[in-house]
Order: sequence, then C-alpha cells, then structure tokens
Amino acid sequence: MFQINEVLQYEQTLYRILMVFDYYVLWIKVHDDKAFPELVEITELEQGFQDEVLKRAADPYSDITTVIPEAGSTAQLKRDENYAAIKPLVELENCYEPKARGKVVNHIMTETGKTKQSIYRFARRYWQRGQIPNALLPDYKNSGAKGQKRRATTKLGRPRKYMPGTGALIDDFAEKLFRIAIERHILTDKGKSFRYAHNRLKDIYEHYFPDLPEEELPTLRQMEHFYKREYRQVDKIEAQAGEIKRKKDIRPLTGTAAADVLGPGMRYEIDATIADIYLVSDSQRSNIAGRPVIYMVIDVFSRTVAGFYIGFENPSYAAAIQAIHMATTDKSDYCRQFGFDVTPQQWPCIGLPSALLADRGELMGHQIECLDNGFGVRIENTSPFRSDAKGVVERAFRTFQQAFKPFAPGVVTGTKIKKQGDRDYRLDAKLTIKEFTKIILGAVLYHNQYHVIEDYDKAADMPTDLPNNPLAIWNWGLQHRTGRLKKPATEHLRVALMPRTRATISDAGACIFGVYYTSAELLKSGWMHRGKEVKRPKSVEVAYDLATADYIYIYLGPNSNDYFVCQLATRSRQFSGASFWDVWQQNDELKQTHADAKLVADEQKRALERQVIEVVKQAEKAAPKHIGLSDAERIRNIRGNRTEEKAKERKERAYKPVDIDTSKSAQVHYLSEPDDDLDFPDFSDQLFKEDDDA
Repeated sequence: MFQINEVLQYEQTLYRILMVFDYYVLWIKVHDDKAFPELVEITELEQGFQDEVLKRAADPYSDITTVIPEAGSTAQLKRDENYAAIKPLVELENCYEPKARGKVVNHIMTETGKTKQSIYRFARRYWQRGQIPNALLPDYKNSGAKGQKRRATTKLGRPRKYMPGTGALIDDFAEKLFRIAIERHILTDKGKSFRYAHNRLKDIYEHYFPDLPEEELPTLRQMEHFYKREYRQVDKIEAQAGEIKRKKDIRPLTGTAAADVLGPGMRYEIDATIADIYLVSDSQRSNIAGRPVIYMVIDVFSRTVAGFYIGFENPSYAAAIQAIHMATTDKSDYCRQFGFDVTPQQWPCIGLPSALLADRGELMGHQIECLDNGFGVRIENTSPFRSDAKGVVERAFRTFQQAFKPFAPGVVTGTKIKKQGDRDYRLDAKLTIKEFTKIILGAVLYHNQYHVIEDYDKAADMPTDLPNNPLAIWNWGLQHRTGRLKKPATEHLRVALMPRTRATISDAGACIFGVYYTSAELLKSGWMHRGKEVKRPKSVEVAYDLATADYIYIYLGPNSNDYFVCQLATRSRQFSGASFWDVWQQNDELKQTHADAKLVADEQKRALERQVIEVVKQAEKAAPKHIGLSDAERIRNIRGNRTEEKAKERKERAYKPVDIDTSKSAQVHYLSEPDDDLDFPDFSDQLFKEDDDA
C-alpha cells in the first residue's frame, strides 16, 4: 500500500517514507531542519486516510532527479564527497534508533573529520529529498537572490579599483529614473542604443543633483542590471519591434495556412509586387520601360498558381481583375501564345473559388460586390500592414523571382548609386514584357507540375506516397476532399469584374468621362429622342473595360445582372481605339488647354470692356447738350435719319478700281443736270421688312 520515497501530507505537514516494514513505516518530515526518521504504525496511517487527515502529495524535490552536474564541477565534487561520507549512516537499517545512529556518526567524524552538525545536515537532506545522491547537490540556484531587489545603505557590488569615487547608491528614486529613461528610449521602435539612454538618464539625474560629480552618477552597468532584472525578454522584443512588426514578424506562429482549408479552391490568395528587374519597350528596345508589376493568384490548399498578371499597370483593381479572370478560365490558349502546349489537366484551375483573400486596397468597394453577391465568392481582406496573413502568395514572389534573377540582365541589385567604374543596372535592361512573361509562365508551369514543397504540412489522411507538388495535391484533394471551384459564364464573369460607374443619359446618348455611346436598345427605349415629353433616367449603372473605350455595358437595373452593349457614338469618334487611360489623359490635356485659353480670353475680355467704356465716354462727351427738337419730333425723324445714314454708308463702301486710268476713261453724259433734290425710291425696307418705328 505504501512505497519508499512516497510523500504523504498529514494535515499541513509533508512526510517522506524511508522504509516499509511489516507493521511499521519509517518516515521523516520533509521541511523540518531538526527532523529525524520516525516509526509509525501502518494502522494509524490507514486510519488517517479514513479520517481524511492524511493524503498523498506531490514530491517537492522531484526536479533534482534529472539534474546532471557538469563533470569536474564543484557541485559534482561536493555531492560525491558528502554522499561518500554519510553512506554508512543512510544504509543503516535501524537508523531510527539514536544509539545505533550515534555510533555510526562518531565513526564518520573520526574517518572524515567532519563535524556532527555537518553529518546530520547532509543525512537529513538525503532522507528529505528522496534518498538519492543528487539530494546532496549544493543549492547554487538560491544563491545571490536572483531576480530579487536588494536594498542597502551603501553601494552594493565590488569596490572600484581604477575609477575615482565610490559610485551611486541605487535606491527607489534612482530606479524610477532608470525606468523613465528605459521606457522612453529603449522600449520603443526607434532603434536607440542603451548607451544613448544612459546618457539621457544622467541628464535627468543632474537636474535633481546639479552638484554631483560625474563619477558619482549611476553607471551603465547599474542601469543594465536594473533593465535585465525588471523587464522580461518578451516585453523587450515586442516593444522594440513596434506594433506592426510585432504582429507581422515577431509574434509566435501557432498554425499553418493549409490547416484552415479543406480542399482545392476553398481559398485563393491574391497579391502584387514590383519585380526586381527593368524591362525595355516592345516596339523600341532602346527605351527602358521600367519595372513590371506581378499579380499572383494562388490556391492555399495545394499551392497551385491559378493565374497571374504581368504588366506596367500599377497595383490596382484594374490589374487585379485581369489576374482573377485568368485564374478562373482555361489557360490553354494563353499558354499557346507563348509556345507552351498545356492541357486543362495540366493546369486544372478553372472556376471561381469559395473565398478570395486580398489586401484592403484592390478588392474593396462596390465594384467587387458582384463577385460576392452574384457569384457567391466570399471576399476576405487582411488587416492593414499584415502581409503575413497572405503568407502563401508572399512567399511565392521570392520563389518565382529566383527563376530569372541569376540569369537576366537589368536585375535590381541593391542601390542605384554604383561604385566608381560600375555600371547602372538599369542600363543593362534587355528583356521585353513579352519575354519576361514567357519566363514567369515557364516558372509557373514548372512550379505547378514538378516543384516539391518540402515544408508542406500534410493532414493526417494524406498518404505518405503523395508527392508534395501542387498538381498532385490538387488532384488528390479533388478526389478525397471537396472541390470548391464554381463554373461561371466566362463573358458574364468578365463583365461582372469590370469597374462600375454611373453614366448620364441625354438625347446625345449615354455619357461617361465625357465620352458618348449609343446602341439599338437606347434608340428603342426612346431615351435619345428630343422633346420635353421624353422621359429618361438621369443616370444608369455601367461597366467599362479600362483597356478599350469603344464599348460600355449598361445594366438594366440596380440589382440586375442583365446588360446590353453600347458602342462609341460618332460625336466621340476621336476616342476610337483608345483606352480609358487615354481618355483621361486627353481630357486632362483638353482641360489644361481650355484653362490656358480661358486666361487669354479673360484678359482680352477685360481689354474689350475697357475699350467699350472709353468709346461710350467719348460719345457722351460729343453729344450736343441742346438739340432744339422735342422727343416726339426726334422719334418721327428716325426713318429719314436712317435713310440718310444708309445712303452715306453705300457711298463710302462703293468699290473704286485703283488700276484704271481715269484720264482715258469714257465721259458720262446726262440728258440734263442731275437734281440734288431728286429722291430715288429705296425698296430695301420693304425687302427686309424693317420698321424703325417699332
């Protein structure tokens, strides 16, 4: 029922069983510095169990059984020496009898020269700590009061040998200043050194004790001792890393991406990066075009690359939808354009996933809601500055860039500022965007079919003979797990992923960004007819392809997936064949031209107004002050005055040839002298129906 070295608790006292006899048990108090082995009847112990005053307890010294001191160390030598000295005593069966015990102790004293107190102290420790040699190991771990504050009236530590002075006494006030300097300068993500923080501490210290000499200020070692004692390693690491870096790079990882998905197509990750290479123009290889953008769409379960985009478009929704479209459609025709004969079985990622994980930038807003509401794809966005949430696609960028970095010219190599004699890596650019795309496509095909994922964490039901390459894992997941891909209509998906905006409707057609569109549906609806009785909506929702401004797609209702196509109107033919980026650029240029012309027009308008004002002033000055006619007479004379002025105008405007010799010209003979009072009829008034009296 009882075992040797078993620990029992009687009320609040711990006892260790040393020996077990037929009717007795030899035990000793565990935490008594003056205890000796005692005999107790087994029946008393059994009664204690029944009375619930005795119970079994955990061994408080169980940890010393696994301690292995370093060979030749002081701890080992003392253990072995002390055990050899008390061995005759602890092996004595009737050690509980004082007389027998005393004889053995006296013999040990004579043989070893140790005192009686030392022998009993070592024997008591041996019995209380489990009757093993390790019970006699020195308690060095309790030396020095590690981690505990020590208070003294004089400076602690060894005296100075070379530096003058005695040093500062570190009291509560000094520790308060330590804490201020450490938390202000060390426990931050500013990267300041500990010596810098110590110098700031001395500045603060001198404000309180201005007359204190430099040698009596707290030293760097005193501050470091306080820092190591008071602050945990976790607190230091997390505070110095900062909130963003702590969550992204420092925090412990307790799970994996594959453990959260059940099968292929359950979650895709999408992200973009700027490739570490400079490319040249397709049309003019001497022109450096810059660094391309790479979008990757990767299946989390199998690590298969479902689609990608490579181009010079900045990371945005416009570029992301092209990668998503490729990820959901058959890639066979696309691969043939670059000389790869790929079947759908070799690249089986055709369809929409259950979830799409992206950054907060590209796939946020109403334009992606149709993917969620219309096609049942759950859009998941990561937290700000948490690229580690998309670890699969982030790691893939480094993998695929290694496919060209060792070989391709124009690769980014650190800094643009080169050492003397070196060449700027941008000038080494040789690849075009098509050639670079062919390299990445080849790397993707190799990755999907043959790349071995060495650190892939397989589930318990995955066989050991399953190769760790994406295509094999994908196919196994379709057979033994659940396939999550959904088959959409390609054209409807393409339009659904396009950006959306509102188009205004007028008799000129549908208008977005200043470009007009027409269609047979618009004409049939009567929205383009003119007249006050025509009723048309002020605006409609449209989708547009950023790559071409020739067509837009008008949706029939706010919650409808039905649409009809509109083509570019004649009045906007200047944008034929252009993209919407070209449209926005031309509109900006037109606005700039209009603004420049408006400045000139405003200036000339003011000049015209000044001229008119001056002419009016001169006319007012030239007007006679006294006319001599009544207002009624002046009004009656308007027709005659007009006739007279018209005659003068005709005479002044009559054409007179300048090359004719008037001396030889024929003379005109009148039958009689012309009469100045003769008034010829003027029919212009009747012709143009002028009425001066009106």
